[in-house]
Amino acid sequence: MKYRQLADTGVFVSELCLGAMTFGGRGGMWEVIAGLDQAGVDAIVHRSLDAGINFIDTANVYAAGESETLLGSSLAGRRQQVVLATKVRGRMGSGANDVGLSRLHIMQAVDASLQRLGTDYIDLYQVHRFDALTNLEDTLRALDDLVRAGKVRYIGCSNYAAWQIMKALAISKEQHLERFRCTQSYYSLAGRDLEREIVPLIKDQNLGLLVWSPLAGGFLSGKFTRTGGDEAARRATFDFPPVNKEKAFDIIDVLKGIAEARGASAAQVAIAWLLAQPVTTSVIIGARRLDQLEDNLKAVELTLTAEELKALDEVSKMAPEYPAWMGAAASDDRLPGQERRFATTKPAQGK
Repeated sequence: MKYRQLADTGVFVSELCLGAMTFGGRGGMWEVIAGLDQAGVDAIVHRSLDAGINFIDTANVYAAGESETLLGSSLAGRRQQVVLATKVRGRMGSGANDVGLSRLHIMQAVDASLQRLGTDYIDLYQVHRFDALTNLEDTLRALDDLVRAGKVRYIGCSNYAAWQIMKALAISKEQHLERFRCTQSYYSLAGRDLEREIVPLIKDQNLGLLVWSPLAGGFLSGKFTRTGGDEAARRATFDFPPVNKEKAFDIIDVLKGIAEARGASAAQVAIAWLLAQPVTTSVIIGARRLDQLEDNLKAVELTLTAEELKALDEVSKMAPEYPAWMGAAASDDRLPGQERRFATTKPAQGK
């Protein structure tokens, strides 16, 4: 296992992060997505730790808190080995204030998460989604208070738009509050939207990137083809995240070709592509079975060649959108000696 620094924190996390969304199984969609009991969670968690994973991510909303409870029990005696991350935002009760990013809800939610996880601190506390009803400064001040109180070490965001992240960073700087150190965002060969606005922001602001759903909800696992798929797979009953399936099938064709040539699985190639992106800090993997976990663990051993990366980039790249295509078409570059890319006439030849 290799380790990468989480932004400028000085903390190193494993290239693969164990996601705990499959832990438990209470409530609606969680019965489809999750399903692991304590014995199953113990097997997955302990094998991950033994493989060198030191980063585990969950959320209070996963299986209505059951994921945190099962994870906390599984980490008993090994808590210090783990950079532990969880999230706040989702509905955790029927009350009017049992949801959102208000100071009221955050303060209640963090104590509940700490109790379920069986710990007195959370290494990375993330806001799960944007809350348009709550003043952003209130949210950041509440998170800052948690850091100062020692309940939380670092804070991050998840599923925020670029402007929302930048606004939060500006408020933190102006008000001298703890700042988001990373974003947990969807990124895969079948979903590269992140590259339009958020990736440039990550680079500019030196944030970490934690990738969720690297296999596009299992679509890139190799189990799905144009003629059918694995009916037992999660994606067969929970079609999320959304993908352009025809384009994704083209991507799968290239994935499988590379996988067969390298003696790897399509899933390993898809994860290896993400690990080859300089902006990636850690890729979150989830599993309901040990064989799935073992397959994903091998992705860190696979280094794609320049030719393989180019083939994957070509089949998965997005069409340029405005203003990106305007910038690419500009003929007024400021680098000395750079040729005009769209010159209409040839430069005059010297005599």
